[in-house]
Amino acid sequence: MAQGFGPDDLIDCYRRGVFPMSDNREDDFFYLVEPKLRGVLPLDAFHVSRSMQKFLRKTPLKVTVNTDFQSVIQACALERDNTWISLGIEGLYTLLHWRGEAHSVEVWEDDVLVGGLYGVTQGGAFFGESMFSRRSNASKLALIHLVERLKERGFVLLDTQFLTAHLASLGAIEISQAEYLEKLKLALEIEACFD
Repeated sequence: MAQGFGPDDLIDCYRRGVFPMSDNREDDFFYLVEPKLRGVLPLDAFHVSRSMQKFLRKTPLKVTVNTDFQSVIQACALERDNTWISLGIEGLYTLLHWRGEAHSVEVWEDDVLVGGLYGVTQGGAFFGESMFSRRSNASKLALIHLVERLKERGFVLLDTQFLTAHLASLGAIEISQAEYLEKLKLALEIEACFD
């Protein structure tokens, strides 16, 4: 699936609880994924360890939002030997970013991008897509800033798609797809603004 599939189709996928993946960077096609178990990070259960709190107080790293979306998505794609972020998928998310429906959080060491994440927003839902880190704790720093921003702006759902050990250590959990769809329906009824 790729030809004739545009940004409106991609948004429709998110609103239905599915998301795209490709087999590799050069793949012209992608498929839609609907996991039986869905990773979510409850915003009120987000856990920041003591060591991370100490890091936050002392780090020279700086965080920005929507400053360099293109570099973030490319870094997410190129950090892995085999990525699901094909060039076609990258192009679709870039269009969503231009439309104000995809966003990035960047972490900088001086003027060098060392970490970040990106995702899609609809209503009161943020659909986290990918993150990368080139310095210790850089992706965690991006996620902390994301959670703070979502809470401040009235978001109620942070979708992580899958549960990893890294996300679980921060409070992420797995729920059934049926429960996820209920949470998604409620989130889509909320008007929240990421910017």
